[in-house]
Amino acid sequence: MSRALLALAALAVFFPSSAAGQGVRPAVFAGQFYPADPARLAADIDGYLDSAAASRPEAPPRAGRIVGLIVPHAGYVYSGRTAAASYALVRGRGVETAVIIGPSHRVAFEGASIWPEGGFETPLGVARVDADLAGAIAKASGFRFKPQAFAEEHSVEVQVPFVQRALPGAAIVPIVMGDQSRSTIRTLAAALARACRGKNVVVIASTDLSHYLPKDKARATDAATASLIEDLRIETIIRKVEAGENIMCGGGAVAAVLLLADKIGRPEVELLARTDSSGSGGPVVGYLAAAVRAGAGPVQEAFSLDREEKAELLRLARAAIKEFLARRVEIEDLSGKDKLRAFRGAFVTLRRSGELRGCIGLIEPTLPLGQAVVRAAIYAATEDPRFPPVRAAELRELRVEISVLTLPREIDDPRRVKVGTHGLIVERDDRRGLLLPQVPVEHGWDRETFLGECCVKAGLPRDAWRRGAKLSVFEAIVFHE
Repeated sequence: MSRALLALAALAVFFPSSAAGQGVRPAVFAGQFYPADPARLAADIDGYLDSAAASRPEAPPRAGRIVGLIVPHAGYVYSGRTAAASYALVRGRGVETAVIIGPSHRVAFEGASIWPEGGFETPLGVARVDADLAGAIAKASGFRFKPQAFAEEHSVEVQVPFVQRALPGAAIVPIVMGDQSRSTIRTLAAALARACRGKNVVVIASTDLSHYLPKDKARATDAATASLIEDLRIETIIRKVEAGENIMCGGGAVAAVLLLADKIGRPEVELLARTDSSGSGGPVVGYLAAAVRAGAGPVQEAFSLDREEKAELLRLARAAIKEFLARRVEIEDLSGKDKLRAFRGAFVTLRRSGELRGCIGLIEPTLPLGQAVVRAAIYAATEDPRFPPVRAAELRELRVEISVLTLPREIDDPRRVKVGTHGLIVERDDRRGLLLPQVPVEHGWDRETFLGECCVKAGLPRDAWRRGAKLSVFEAIVFHE
């Protein structure tokens, strides 16, 4: 959105009484953010969509259902092509309802406002509001309709013509978010999960990225924001939005869509395009297009440990080290707990005064979990080649941490590695390196650094992940004394 368009905040826009009485919101920004002529508007959008489809590289179809889109909301001359990158993915898919969530730029209020019935008018006609779904979301969230939230708000309106052309026949549910607080975001996400269950719905998060930063700074800031989204760093996004950081005006809508996908299960984000408002070196506004899927990737076997089971594993690890140092014997797991009899990979990490003192484990589930922890604890204390063997006198100063692993699964795209969620294995030329999920978080690494460091751990060049190395990811239940 350009600086000139911000001047629209000073305009007083009123609904004709007849339209308001019927629950139809008239087009307010036609001729400003997008063409007012119906033929030109339809031709522009169709051209954007055709171009986006033609420029998308051929690739195997991704797993998972598209449950959300992230789309910019500036004037079409600035961000129309970027928006089309998202809409082209769902074009003609028979979506029944598009829920459009935009931020409030001009009216301050708590919670969110949900348009209840009627429609939204554009030069292409009136898009019908799905009153049943709108009512269900309102009931589940407790958010009330505030008409003033929509009166001068462009973030929802500019999406409607794209919905009309990409998803002909689809109804809409327009939502404007007021305060983008943690409470509002989580309440809305929970309401969407409940109300949209079993329905053919796509939720559109309407947002621009950074606003009016110098081009180089904007690109760096927007790249970092895009990584947060792709890595599903939802809590970090919410924290930055609550702090008022200049990353996204509609960050609350983005977080709500990511939370919705997370509630459905096995979420994944595909970044489609990232641009900005100007080709010059002056201040710019950033734009992002992305698709949010749920049900992506293979289903992992459900596995959990309660507090007592974790405590028993920690006790076993410490006892294993103590007995091995004293008598050079490997103790047996005699706990009798069913979960500890399940075959699982496990790592044991030892720290002294906060510093690493040893870390070794079994990647593959070749032993029952209890016995795997016993063996990993002994190896971490005595076989880690980076450290001298632990001495009995050190035991009191050691802290034991255990990571219980899911089965590793090979991936074909490094962008699928999610920092903070995945552990990583890199393999090539009979060399293998592994890093646990907590390692990049502890060091503040981004994805590329994580990949490079795991290559180094394998004794490979730092960029081997770009040049044919096999990549596998896993997840872990991590706990410590």
